[in-house]
Amino acid sequence: MATAKDKVQEILQRLPDDASLESIEYEIYVQRKIRQGEEDVAAGRVLTMDEMQLRLGKWLEESAGQ
Repeated sequence: MATAKDKVQEILQRLPDDASLESIEYEIYVQRKIRQGEEDVAAGRVLTMDEMQLRLGKWLEESAGQ
């Protein structure tokens, strides 16, 4: 299994040599969020589309009332 340092080195290899620090940070952030999403799916921490639409509808109603 690759270490965190190995994963960052892989990201750096894919980016252009003149990549900004902000671009590097963003790429690391995106990769971390993808990994977290994959872990959530594997653990069953997901919602169906119907559940999500219901939650979003409630949130929008609450937001409109403020």
